[in-house]
Amino acid sequence: MATDRSPILLNHPTAVPTPDDDPSPGVAWHYGDPLGEQRAAARSAVLVDRSDRAVLELAGGDRLTWLHSIVSQDVAGLGDRKSAESLSLDGNGRVEDHFVLTDVDLVTWLDTEHQRGGPLAEYLSRMVFRSAVTVTARADMHVLTLIGPATRSGPLAEMLEIHPDAQIYDAGDLPEMHHEDEPLGFWRIMPPTGEGRSLPVVDLIVPDTEVRQWWTEIVAAGATEAGIWTQEALRVAAMTPRLGRDTDERTIAHEADWIGSPAEFGAVHLEKGCYRGQETVARVQNLGRPPRRLVLLHLDGSADERPATDDAVLLDGRTIGRIGTVVDHHELGPIALALVKRSVPVDAHLTTAGGVAARIEPDYYTADETVQAGRAAVNRLRGRP
Repeated sequence: MATDRSPILLNHPTAVPTPDDDPSPGVAWHYGDPLGEQRAAARSAVLVDRSDRAVLELAGGDRLTWLHSIVSQDVAGLGDRKSAESLSLDGNGRVEDHFVLTDVDLVTWLDTEHQRGGPLAEYLSRMVFRSAVTVTARADMHVLTLIGPATRSGPLAEMLEIHPDAQIYDAGDLPEMHHEDEPLGFWRIMPPTGEGRSLPVVDLIVPDTEVRQWWTEIVAAGATEAGIWTQEALRVAAMTPRLGRDTDERTIAHEADWIGSPAEFGAVHLEKGCYRGQETVARVQNLGRPPRRLVLLHLDGSADERPATDDAVLLDGRTIGRIGTVVDHHELGPIALALVKRSVPVDAHLTTAGGVAARIEPDYYTADETVQAGRAAVNRLRGRP
Protein backbone atom coordinates (compact mmCIF):
# COMPACT_ATOMS: atom_id res chain seq x y z
CA MET A 1 0.00 0.00 0.00
CA ALA A 2 1.21 3.52 -0.72
CA THR A 3 2.89 5.27 2.21
CA ASP A 4 4.84 8.20 0.75
CA ARG A 5 1.70 10.23 0.15
CA SER A 6 1.68 12.89 2.87
CA PRO A 7 1.31 16.35 1.30
CA ILE A 8 2.07 17.98 4.62
CA LEU A 9 5.45 16.33 5.04
CA LEU A 10 6.57 17.01 1.49
CA ASN A 11 5.73 20.72 1.57
CA HIS A 12 6.25 21.90 5.16
CA PRO A 13 9.48 23.93 5.58
CA THR A 14 10.29 22.69 9.12
CA ALA A 15 9.14 19.08 8.89
CA VAL A 16 11.74 16.47 9.81
CA PRO A 17 10.82 13.06 8.34
CA THR A 18 10.68 9.92 10.43
CA PRO A 19 13.92 7.88 10.49
CA ASP A 20 14.36 5.18 7.86
CA ASP A 21 13.54 2.35 10.28
CA ASP A 22 10.51 4.04 11.84
CA PRO A 23 7.19 2.11 11.68
CA SER A 24 5.47 5.33 10.49
CA PRO A 25 7.13 6.04 7.14
CA GLY A 26 6.28 9.04 5.00
CA VAL A 27 5.12 11.42 7.76
CA ALA A 28 6.74 14.10 9.91
CA TRP A 29 8.73 12.98 12.94
CA HIS A 30 8.59 16.52 14.30
CA TYR A 31 8.47 20.12 13.13
CA GLY A 32 11.63 21.40 14.79
CA ASP A 33 10.65 21.28 18.48
CA PRO A 34 9.48 17.79 19.50
CA LEU A 35 9.33 18.47 23.25
CA GLY A 36 7.62 21.81 22.66
CA GLU A 37 5.06 20.04 20.48
CA GLN A 38 4.32 17.67 23.38
CA ARG A 39 3.86 20.59 25.74
CA ALA A 40 1.43 22.16 23.27
CA ALA A 41 -0.63 18.95 23.33
CA ALA A 42 -0.78 19.09 27.12
CA ARG A 43 -1.97 22.68 27.30
CA SER A 44 -4.03 23.21 24.13
CA ALA A 45 -4.14 21.05 20.98
CA VAL A 46 -1.82 19.59 18.34
CA LEU A 47 -2.49 18.15 14.90
CA VAL A 48 -0.52 15.04 13.86
CA ASP A 49 -0.24 13.67 10.33
CA ARG A 50 -0.76 9.90 10.49
CA SER A 51 -1.09 9.30 6.77
CA ASP A 52 1.05 6.20 7.12
CA ARG A 53 -2.03 4.37 8.46
CA ALA A 54 -3.50 1.86 6.01
CA VAL A 55 -7.23 2.45 5.42
CA LEU A 56 -9.65 -0.24 4.22
CA GLU A 57 -13.29 0.07 3.16
CA LEU A 58 -15.78 -2.71 3.91
CA ALA A 59 -19.05 -2.44 2.00
CA GLY A 60 -22.09 -4.70 1.68
CA GLY A 61 -25.08 -5.64 3.77
CA ASP A 62 -23.31 -8.47 5.62
CA ARG A 63 -20.19 -6.49 6.54
CA LEU A 64 -20.78 -6.22 10.32
CA THR A 65 -22.21 -9.69 11.00
CA TRP A 66 -19.47 -11.19 8.81
CA LEU A 67 -16.73 -9.22 10.56
CA HIS A 68 -18.21 -10.13 13.94
CA SER A 69 -17.63 -13.82 13.16
CA ILE A 70 -13.90 -13.49 12.58
CA VAL A 71 -12.60 -10.77 14.94
CA SER A 72 -12.35 -10.38 18.71
CA GLN A 73 -14.75 -7.46 19.18
CA ASP A 74 -18.57 -7.52 19.34
CA VAL A 75 -19.37 -5.52 16.20
CA ALA A 76 -22.55 -7.22 14.93
CA GLY A 77 -24.70 -4.43 16.32
CA LEU A 78 -22.28 -1.56 15.88
CA GLY A 79 -24.41 1.52 15.30
CA ASP A 80 -24.10 4.10 12.58
CA ARG A 81 -21.34 6.60 13.40
CA LYS A 82 -19.91 4.37 16.10
CA SER A 83 -16.35 3.06 16.40
CA ALA A 84 -14.55 0.16 18.08
CA GLU A 85 -11.11 -1.39 18.33
CA SER A 86 -10.57 -5.05 17.49
CA LEU A 87 -7.97 -7.75 17.00
CA SER A 88 -7.43 -10.56 14.55
CA LEU A 89 -5.83 -13.54 16.27
CA ASP A 90 -4.20 -16.68 14.95
CA GLY A 91 -5.38 -20.15 15.92
CA ASN A 92 -3.28 -20.09 19.10
CA GLY A 93 -4.64 -16.72 20.23
CA ARG A 94 -1.57 -14.70 19.25
CA VAL A 95 -2.23 -11.20 17.98
CA GLU A 96 -1.82 -10.76 14.24
CA ASP A 97 -3.64 -7.45 13.73
CA HIS A 98 -5.01 -4.54 15.75
CA PHE A 99 -7.28 -2.06 14.02
CA VAL A 100 -9.89 0.64 14.55
CA LEU A 101 -13.20 0.49 12.70
CA THR A 102 -15.97 3.05 12.22
CA ASP A 103 -19.35 2.50 10.57
CA VAL A 104 -20.66 5.47 8.57
CA ASP A 105 -23.58 5.42 6.12
CA LEU A 106 -23.53 1.65 5.48
CA VAL A 107 -19.76 1.55 5.02
CA THR A 108 -17.28 0.29 7.61
CA TRP A 109 -13.94 2.06 7.56
CA LEU A 110 -10.99 0.20 9.04
CA ASP A 111 -7.49 1.54 9.64
CA THR A 112 -4.40 -0.26 10.84
CA GLU A 113 -0.61 -0.17 10.91
CA HIS A 114 1.16 0.69 7.67
CA GLN A 115 2.91 -2.66 7.36
CA ARG A 116 -0.26 -4.65 8.11
CA GLY A 117 -2.60 -3.01 5.61
CA GLY A 118 -1.85 -5.39 2.76
CA PRO A 119 -1.84 -8.63 4.80
CA LEU A 120 -5.03 -7.66 6.63
CA ALA A 121 -6.85 -6.80 3.38
CA GLU A 122 -5.73 -10.12 1.91
CA TYR A 123 -6.90 -12.08 4.96
CA LEU A 124 -10.30 -10.37 5.08
CA SER A 125 -10.82 -10.92 1.35
CA ARG A 126 -10.09 -14.64 1.76
CA MET A 127 -12.68 -14.89 4.53
CA VAL A 128 -15.58 -13.37 2.58
CA PHE A 129 -16.79 -16.62 0.97
CA ARG A 130 -20.49 -16.08 0.12
CA SER A 131 -21.14 -13.06 2.34
CA ALA A 132 -22.28 -9.78 0.80
CA VAL A 133 -19.04 -7.95 1.55
CA THR A 134 -16.36 -6.23 -0.48
CA VAL A 135 -12.94 -5.29 0.87
CA THR A 136 -11.17 -2.34 -0.77
CA ALA A 137 -7.82 -0.76 0.09
CA ARG A 138 -8.25 3.02 0.15
CA ALA A 139 -4.86 4.65 -0.34
CA ASP A 140 -6.71 7.92 -1.02
CA MET A 141 -7.93 8.22 2.61
CA HIS A 142 -5.74 9.77 5.30
CA VAL A 143 -5.78 9.75 9.09
CA LEU A 144 -5.09 12.98 10.99
CA THR A 145 -5.13 13.10 14.79
CA LEU A 146 -5.95 15.98 17.13
CA ILE A 147 -4.67 15.70 20.71
CA GLY A 148 -5.22 18.01 23.65
CA PRO A 149 -7.83 19.66 25.88
CA ALA A 150 -8.78 22.20 23.22
CA THR A 151 -10.00 19.52 20.81
CA ARG A 152 -13.36 19.01 22.54
CA SER A 153 -14.44 22.62 23.06
CA GLY A 154 -13.86 26.04 21.57
CA PRO A 155 -13.00 26.90 17.96
CA LEU A 156 -11.69 23.47 16.94
CA ALA A 157 -14.73 21.54 18.14
CA GLU A 158 -17.06 24.15 16.65
CA MET A 159 -15.33 24.02 13.27
CA LEU A 160 -15.46 20.21 13.15
CA GLU A 161 -19.04 20.22 14.55
CA ILE A 162 -18.17 17.90 17.43
CA HIS A 163 -21.02 18.01 19.93
CA PRO A 164 -19.97 18.63 23.56
CA ASP A 165 -21.83 15.47 24.62
CA ALA A 166 -20.03 13.18 22.15
CA GLN A 167 -18.63 10.11 23.86
CA ILE A 168 -15.53 8.02 23.22
CA TYR A 169 -15.94 5.95 20.04
CA ASP A 170 -18.69 8.25 18.73
CA ALA A 171 -18.19 9.47 15.16
CA GLY A 172 -19.67 12.16 12.96
CA ASP A 173 -19.53 13.68 9.51
CA LEU A 174 -17.08 16.47 8.84
CA PRO A 175 -18.94 19.67 7.90
CA GLU A 176 -19.47 20.65 4.28
CA MET A 177 -16.80 23.31 4.16
CA HIS A 178 -15.19 22.40 0.88
CA HIS A 179 -16.31 20.47 -2.19
CA GLU A 180 -19.88 19.31 -1.59
CA ASP A 181 -19.81 16.75 -4.41
CA GLU A 182 -16.81 14.87 -3.01
CA PRO A 183 -16.49 12.62 0.06
CA LEU A 184 -15.91 14.76 3.10
CA GLY A 185 -14.67 12.20 5.60
CA PHE A 186 -15.54 11.91 9.27
CA TRP A 187 -14.26 12.46 12.79
CA ARG A 188 -14.26 9.99 15.68
CA ILE A 189 -13.54 10.31 19.39
CA MET A 190 -10.77 7.96 20.54
CA PRO A 191 -9.69 6.96 24.07
CA PRO A 192 -7.62 9.66 25.80
CA THR A 193 -3.85 9.60 25.82
CA GLY A 194 -0.94 11.06 27.76
CA GLU A 195 0.08 10.57 31.38
CA GLY A 196 -2.97 9.50 33.34
CA ARG A 197 -4.88 9.29 30.05
CA SER A 198 -6.01 12.85 30.53
CA LEU A 199 -5.71 14.27 26.99
CA PRO A 200 -8.66 13.98 24.58
CA VAL A 201 -8.02 12.47 21.14
CA VAL A 202 -10.00 13.04 17.93
CA ASP A 203 -9.17 11.26 14.67
CA LEU A 204 -10.12 12.66 11.27
CA ILE A 205 -10.34 10.36 8.25
CA VAL A 206 -10.32 12.50 5.11
CA PRO A 207 -9.78 11.99 1.36
CA ASP A 208 -6.53 13.16 -0.20
CA THR A 209 -8.38 15.90 -2.08
CA GLU A 210 -9.26 17.46 1.29
CA VAL A 211 -6.35 16.67 3.60
CA ARG A 212 -4.23 19.74 2.83
CA GLN A 213 -7.12 22.16 3.27
CA TRP A 214 -8.26 20.53 6.51
CA TRP A 215 -4.71 20.72 7.85
CA THR A 216 -4.46 24.41 7.01
CA GLU A 217 -7.82 25.31 8.51
CA ILE A 218 -7.32 23.30 11.69
CA VAL A 219 -3.95 24.94 12.29
CA ALA A 220 -5.52 28.34 11.61
CA ALA A 221 -8.17 27.51 14.24
CA GLY A 222 -5.50 27.08 16.90
CA ALA A 223 -3.89 23.64 16.66
CA THR A 224 -0.10 23.35 16.73
CA GLU A 225 1.56 21.21 14.07
CA ALA A 226 3.18 18.17 15.70
CA GLY A 227 5.03 15.13 14.46
CA ILE A 228 4.54 11.46 15.20
CA TRP A 229 7.12 11.77 18.02
CA THR A 230 4.49 13.66 20.06
CA GLN A 231 1.79 11.07 19.42
CA GLU A 232 4.17 8.25 20.35
CA ALA A 233 5.44 9.90 23.55
CA LEU A 234 1.91 10.51 24.79
CA ARG A 235 0.84 6.99 23.79
CA VAL A 236 3.69 5.40 25.75
CA ALA A 237 2.93 7.56 28.79
CA ALA A 238 -0.67 6.31 28.58
CA MET A 239 0.50 2.67 28.47
CA THR A 240 -1.19 2.15 25.10
CA PRO A 241 0.60 -0.57 23.10
CA ARG A 242 1.26 -0.45 19.37
CA LEU A 243 1.13 -3.55 17.20
CA GLY A 244 4.56 -4.64 15.96
CA ARG A 245 6.35 -2.20 18.23
CA ASP A 246 5.18 -3.24 21.68
CA THR A 247 4.11 -6.71 20.61
CA ASP A 248 5.97 -9.62 19.06
CA GLU A 249 4.98 -12.84 17.33
CA ARG A 250 4.12 -14.46 20.69
CA THR A 251 1.93 -11.71 22.15
CA ILE A 252 -1.56 -12.63 23.33
CA ALA A 253 -4.30 -10.09 24.00
CA HIS A 254 -4.08 -10.22 27.80
CA GLU A 255 -0.39 -9.33 27.75
CA ALA A 256 -1.07 -6.09 25.89
CA ASP A 257 -4.10 -5.07 28.01
CA TRP A 258 -6.39 -5.27 24.99
CA ILE A 259 -9.19 -6.97 26.94
CA GLY A 260 -12.57 -5.26 27.33
CA SER A 261 -15.64 -4.06 25.47
CA PRO A 262 -15.55 -0.79 23.50
CA ALA A 263 -16.88 1.11 26.52
CA GLU A 264 -13.82 -0.10 28.43
CA PHE A 265 -11.38 0.96 25.69
CA GLY A 266 -10.65 -2.65 24.84
CA ALA A 267 -10.26 -4.64 21.65
CA VAL A 268 -11.53 -8.00 22.92
CA HIS A 269 -15.11 -8.51 24.08
CA LEU A 270 -15.18 -11.35 26.60
CA GLU A 271 -18.88 -12.14 26.15
CA LYS A 272 -18.76 -12.94 22.45
CA GLY A 273 -17.60 -16.27 21.13
CA CYS A 274 -16.68 -18.25 18.06
CA TYR A 275 -13.74 -16.46 16.52
CA ARG A 276 -10.26 -17.68 15.74
CA GLY A 277 -8.09 -17.70 18.87
CA GLN A 278 -11.01 -17.34 21.28
CA GLU A 279 -10.07 -20.49 23.20
CA THR A 280 -6.81 -18.92 24.36
CA VAL A 281 -8.56 -15.72 25.43
CA ALA A 282 -11.15 -17.65 27.45
CA ARG A 283 -8.58 -19.97 29.03
CA VAL A 284 -6.35 -17.13 30.21
CA GLN A 285 -9.31 -15.09 31.44
CA ASN A 286 -10.87 -17.92 33.44
CA LEU A 287 -8.06 -20.25 34.46
CA GLY A 288 -4.66 -18.67 34.27
CA ARG A 289 -2.59 -15.58 33.77
CA PRO A 290 -0.62 -14.44 30.74
CA PRO A 291 3.09 -15.25 30.90
CA ARG A 292 4.09 -11.61 30.38
CA ARG A 293 2.79 -8.18 31.32
CA LEU A 294 3.07 -4.75 29.72
CA VAL A 295 5.00 -2.25 31.87
CA LEU A 296 6.16 1.33 31.57
CA LEU A 297 9.90 1.67 32.08
CA HIS A 298 11.77 4.77 33.16
CA LEU A 299 15.21 4.70 31.55
CA ASP A 300 18.48 6.17 32.82
CA GLY A 301 18.72 9.46 30.95
CA SER A 302 22.45 9.80 31.58
CA ALA A 303 23.28 6.81 29.38
CA ASP A 304 25.10 7.56 26.14
CA GLU A 305 22.63 5.57 24.04
CA ARG A 306 18.99 4.61 24.18
CA PRO A 307 17.89 0.97 23.97
CA ALA A 308 16.09 -0.10 20.80
CA THR A 309 12.91 -2.01 20.11
CA ASP A 310 13.42 -5.77 20.57
CA ASP A 311 16.38 -5.27 22.93
CA ALA A 312 16.33 -7.62 25.90
CA VAL A 313 15.32 -6.53 29.39
CA LEU A 314 17.58 -8.12 32.00
CA LEU A 315 17.29 -8.94 35.71
CA ASP A 316 20.50 -10.10 37.35
CA GLY A 317 21.89 -10.84 33.89
CA ARG A 318 18.93 -13.00 32.82
CA THR A 319 16.57 -12.05 30.00
CA ILE A 320 13.10 -11.44 31.42
CA GLY A 321 11.48 -9.39 28.64
CA ARG A 322 11.75 -7.25 25.53
CA ILE A 323 11.79 -3.52 24.90
CA GLY A 324 9.00 -2.04 22.76
CA THR A 325 8.66 1.66 21.94
CA VAL A 326 11.43 3.92 23.28
CA VAL A 327 10.81 7.67 23.29
CA ASP A 328 11.76 10.92 25.04
CA HIS A 329 8.83 12.46 26.92
CA HIS A 330 8.73 16.18 27.69
CA GLU A 331 8.20 15.57 31.44
CA LEU A 332 9.06 11.94 32.12
CA GLY A 333 12.31 11.91 30.15
CA PRO A 334 13.33 8.69 28.36
CA ILE A 335 10.62 6.05 28.75
CA ALA A 336 9.72 2.76 27.10
CA LEU A 337 7.03 0.14 27.02
CA ALA A 338 8.21 -3.41 27.63
CA LEU A 339 6.78 -6.91 27.87
CA VAL A 340 8.33 -8.64 30.88
CA LYS A 341 7.73 -11.88 32.73
CA ARG A 342 4.70 -11.60 34.97
CA SER A 343 6.72 -12.70 38.00
CA VAL A 344 9.10 -9.71 37.81
CA PRO A 345 8.59 -7.60 40.97
CA VAL A 346 7.71 -3.95 40.58
CA ASP A 347 10.82 -2.80 42.47
CA ALA A 348 13.26 -4.92 40.44
CA HIS A 349 16.52 -3.28 39.36
CA LEU A 350 16.46 -3.88 35.62
CA THR A 351 18.88 -3.17 32.80
CA THR A 352 18.59 -3.34 29.04
CA ALA A 353 20.84 -5.37 26.76
CA GLY A 354 23.02 -2.29 26.27
CA GLY A 355 23.47 -1.73 29.99
CA VAL A 356 20.94 1.08 30.47
CA ALA A 357 19.35 1.02 33.93
CA ALA A 358 15.55 0.82 33.98
CA ARG A 359 12.80 0.76 36.58
CA ILE A 360 9.12 -0.09 36.36
CA GLU A 361 6.53 2.66 36.90
CA PRO A 362 4.66 1.36 39.99
CA ASP A 363 1.47 3.37 39.40
CA TYR A 364 0.69 1.26 36.32
CA TYR A 365 1.62 -2.09 37.88
CA THR A 366 -1.13 -4.35 39.26
CA ALA A 367 -0.08 -7.17 41.56
CA ASP A 368 -1.45 -10.69 40.90
CA GLU A 369 -3.60 -11.04 44.01
CA THR A 370 -6.95 -12.17 42.60
CA VAL A 371 -7.96 -15.70 41.64
CA GLN A 372 -9.98 -16.03 38.44
CA ALA A 373 -13.47 -17.48 38.77
CA GLY A 374 -12.62 -20.56 36.72
CA ARG A 375 -9.46 -21.26 38.70
CA ALA A 376 -11.35 -20.82 41.98
CA ALA A 377 -13.94 -23.39 40.85
CA VAL A 378 -11.22 -25.89 39.91
CA ASN A 379 -9.54 -25.37 43.30
CA ARG A 380 -12.81 -26.02 45.10
CA LEU A 381 -13.34 -29.27 43.19
CA ARG A 382 -9.85 -30.38 44.13
CA GLY A 383 -10.28 -29.35 47.76
CA ARG A 384 -7.72 -26.57 47.56
CA PRO A 385 -8.12 -23.14 49.23
